[in-house]
Amino acid sequence: MAWRNHSTVTEFILTGLSNNPQIQAVLFVLFLGIYLLTLMGNLTMLLVIRTDSHLHMPMYFFLSHLSFLDAFYSSVIVPKLLENLLSKWKTISPLECFTQISLVIFSGATEACLLSVMAYDRFQAVCHPLLYVVAMNKKVCTGLVGASWAIGMGTGLVNSILLAQQHFCGPNLVRSFACELPPVLLLTCSDPYISVVSILTTMAVLGLGTLVLLLGSYTRIIMTALGINSAMGRSKIFSTCSSHFLVVTIFYGSGVFRYMTPASGSALEQVLSVQYSVVTPLLNPLIYSLKNQEVKAALRRVFTRKPRLTF
Repeated sequence: MAWRNHSTVTEFILTGLSNNPQIQAVLFVLFLGIYLLTLMGNLTMLLVIRTDSHLHMPMYFFLSHLSFLDAFYSSVIVPKLLENLLSKWKTISPLECFTQISLVIFSGATEACLLSVMAYDRFQAVCHPLLYVVAMNKKVCTGLVGASWAIGMGTGLVNSILLAQQHFCGPNLVRSFACELPPVLLLTCSDPYISVVSILTTMAVLGLGTLVLLLGSYTRIIMTALGINSAMGRSKIFSTCSSHFLVVTIFYGSGVFRYMTPASGSALEQVLSVQYSVVTPLLNPLIYSLKNQEVKAALRRVFTRKPRLTF
């Protein structure tokens, strides 16, 4: 890696969320609780989707990948945050920092792709119900998920490699509780033009591209729903899509506020980072379990199922 040959910075220091020991203790308990709930919620969704045959459909196949991704993303951010809340020296090596940045970008890019794929799935189900089984067969679904993961991996790898080529000679104070691209990029002593162009291109092509697919899919869904005479039919369509639409709104809304504003290390920026990195992965399984009737029914079936005795 280029930073080994040129960088004079041997470690970065994360400012964290507070220097007050009492506040750090409270935050540690709070974030540990959120992290455990996030893992439990997303792993429960995975278990229910895998074991309940009623959920063996494309929509829940995509949701299982989204749940795994949320658990993974939370595990990239929160353990290091918890470690730093207990540590006097909140340091992280350049390799760890660039790896965390790569995984953060990978997770965000993959989730954006998965959310647009899920919107396309709902579009096919609502607008072309007779062709849905053919249009969203197992091969197509596997290909869409594989493409989402591949795009995320490629995006994270390219941006982190370009960042690693930069020269970091000090200061080494990252104004955040985690290694994220905007605050780390402010510390480079060399010209960050290529890295800036790369991340802006990523946001423009991937962010806007998936957003256009989402808006296009939901526009067609709404138009189709409004054209249905049956109030019950319209209600069923909106009920089915409302959970996904709420998840999309939270993901893109918090992401835009977090990454489209200049990195400053302000209190508001830290709150947005916590919401985006720590809270959102917990909200997704809650939204799907509370607002989706099929998931709630599956949860009841799984947890009320009597174990079979074998002799």
